[in-house]
Amino acid sequence: MKQIVCMATSPWYPIPTRKQQVMSRIEDAEILYFDPSVTYLAPLKDKAAKKQLSAYRKEGVHPQENITVYALPPVLPFFSRFRWINRINQRKIARFVSKKMREHGFENATLWVYSPVTCDCVDRIDHSALVYDCVDRHSAYGGQMSPAVVDRMEEDLAKKCDFVFATAIGLADRLEQFNRKTRFIPNGANFERFSQAAEAMPCPADMADIPQPIFGFVGALQPCIEYGYVSEAAKAHPEWSFVFIGAEKPGADLLDLKTLPNVHFLGLKPNEELPKYISNFSACLNLFAAGDLSKDVSPLKFYEYLATGKPVVSTPQPDQILQFAPLIEIASSPAAFIDACADALQDTDETRKQLRIEEGRKSSWDARVAQMCETLKQEGVWS
Repeated sequence: MKQIVCMATSPWYPIPTRKQQVMSRIEDAEILYFDPSVTYLAPLKDKAAKKQLSAYRKEGVHPQENITVYALPPVLPFFSRFRWINRINQRKIARFVSKKMREHGFENATLWVYSPVTCDCVDRIDHSALVYDCVDRHSAYGGQMSPAVVDRMEEDLAKKCDFVFATAIGLADRLEQFNRKTRFIPNGANFERFSQAAEAMPCPADMADIPQPIFGFVGALQPCIEYGYVSEAAKAHPEWSFVFIGAEKPGADLLDLKTLPNVHFLGLKPNEELPKYISNFSACLNLFAAGDLSKDVSPLKFYEYLATGKPVVSTPQPDQILQFAPLIEIASSPAAFIDACADALQDTDETRKQLRIEEGRKSSWDARVAQMCETLKQEGVWS
């Protein structure tokens, strides 16, 4: 049985991202999954984070029989600006992870990491193989970081790896400069769950009174989302409804949208309930704004939209959605977005619906993880 130590950038609960989807599908493996650290300053921004400072003292939880989830200890802030702070933090992290590995009898583990900051701890953790799964252009996030420091940490990490995966072609092209064993494998969809939305489902109570047609967006409300297109469309067509499902992130400019009576924010919903909402959408929205971060993102929700068969209206970002242009509507201006929404309402062809569903099936997490595992076997990383 394989032993895998996953150092994630997203906590296991409550929102399943690529990290959870990949780890939950690797067969014949015992897995230790480490939620990311919070900084000692986190409670100043979010009082709820105070509980997270001591979460690492708790027993591990078991979302699956073969997976144990632990929280990492809190760390010093500004580690993405000053490398010397990151080295201090990562020595602490390495001691904690190594202790948990000993408790579980891990002696021949694959270390599977998601963040450039781990470059300063991987050498301190015993492992038989090192895999970096790159899901973002981490230096493009902004905030209290130095892009040059983050890029250098990622370069150092990639050079140490036995294999590198990347969710976007731009990410893979950059990382291949530092490690020739790099492969582009995009995000996927929980096909079994989201294909349920292809059939009529009862409308959730908090959306039942919202007039049709409904153009729906599912995902984190981040600054990199193109909210301006929705604002223009909502003003031009007050008979259309726009629904946002997801948590609002710092920096997202939603002030204009929140003044419009036909724009609705329903908040974060459990993943298992999302098909009920999407089933009652007239069309799904993929709304990344132009920029370095959007160019190299891999839109997990986009593949879930495909699995539903619903019409999709998208901006041209990221690049990887362009391959689906024959099956979706793509708009690069507010006026074009309004036209695309109108066209989506006329997209009732059953053949196009089934083609979208089939693309969702090809993009399932089962297929993606099978690709990853087979690649590691072919490259000799796993036997």
